[in-house]
Amino acid sequence: MNVPRPAFDPAVLPAGGAAADDSHQHVRFGDGLALECGAVLDELVVAYRTYGRLDADRANAILVCHALTGDQYVAEPHPLTGKPGWWSNLVGPGLPIDTDRFFVICANVLGGCMGSTGPRSTRPDGTIWGTDFPPVTIRDMVDAQARLIDHLGIDRLFAVIGGSMGGMQVLQWAARYPERVFAALPIATAAQHSAQNIAFNEVSRQAIAADPDFHAGHYRDRGTIPARGLGVARMMAHITYLSEEALTRKFGRRLQSAPASPAAGGGAGLFGEMFEVESYLRHQGSSFVRRFDANSYLTVTRAMDYFDLARDHDGDLASAFAGTFTRFCVVSFSSDWLFPTAQSRAIARALNRAAANVSFVEIDTDKGHDAFLLDEPDMHRTVAGFLDGAAIHAGLRPAPPGVAAPGPRGKAP
Repeated sequence: MNVPRPAFDPAVLPAGGAAADDSHQHVRFGDGLALECGAVLDELVVAYRTYGRLDADRANAILVCHALTGDQYVAEPHPLTGKPGWWSNLVGPGLPIDTDRFFVICANVLGGCMGSTGPRSTRPDGTIWGTDFPPVTIRDMVDAQARLIDHLGIDRLFAVIGGSMGGMQVLQWAARYPERVFAALPIATAAQHSAQNIAFNEVSRQAIAADPDFHAGHYRDRGTIPARGLGVARMMAHITYLSEEALTRKFGRRLQSAPASPAAGGGAGLFGEMFEVESYLRHQGSSFVRRFDANSYLTVTRAMDYFDLARDHDGDLASAFAGTFTRFCVVSFSSDWLFPTAQSRAIARALNRAAANVSFVEIDTDKGHDAFLLDEPDMHRTVAGFLDGAAIHAGLRPAPPGVAAPGPRGKAP
């Protein structure tokens, strides 16, 4: 028997994106949240979306954790851009994360800019946090999500799923709340951020800080937005999400006419033409500025940099999962150089040392890190197969006849 998903008060809340009068479904916790850095937020707001129906036993809930520049609009048009949800090819009726079977939850992370508490939020004294917002960690993000799950009346999640920074949250969930996670699917991620990735993030942060409209993070007080710096940060990051093969296939060295003048979008200088890949990156940068907040970008990239799941276990990652009963499926992509397969193998091997139930899949693709967001049939089959198998062991109703996908396919760790 199914019951309708819970109804909660969608009170109006200032948006974190470009339009300050947008509102997001959210829950407000008046007792706040203690952060890993020692600071305490007097109030915590978690913005979220849900899809599907929670069953009578409240046992079919899946938490989807979003990546760095994602948000809670995982399976519906985005309210600011109108674009389809960032995982609308994976989450929905009859899809691998099937909302006809599962109750799917996705929350905007702590420090984000789509309604959850972050740098754009207002402090008790009425001022905006800005760069005074305390540093947050992946663990803080997960603790905020746990408050939401408690609010929804869910004792144990059937699964926690996410890619990239979302995968970091999955690992943190499994390590911090093992009794609350039946199955975990970390995709294209790592148990700690590498020095190379920290370096990329720092270049992006410096691009934002160097923008004359940044004003040391108090740009909203000045009525400005560091659009150029944030756009460059996005361009820089986006290069790391793709592979050389993907860029070559999509753009090669093809030229196109440049804008008529710098005022029309930044001309290509002396030669009067620009490469298609340049135009693509400029579009990525300009569109990103319209939906994301610069201070949130600084906050969330730093949270990724801080992430090191083995740090609190004397460097032994296996100890983080000691005694776990969670079922794991670790997924990587062969052309992902931002979070290479070696890092996923390290997670799988640590789980093996912890005697966890773990499968590992490396998807052969030339799409790079962004493959987890794209139409990648082998990944979709892996997700569907893993969830179907886990559902059987959890005692949930099986997939409808003819819908169940084959199990995970890939290379052993």
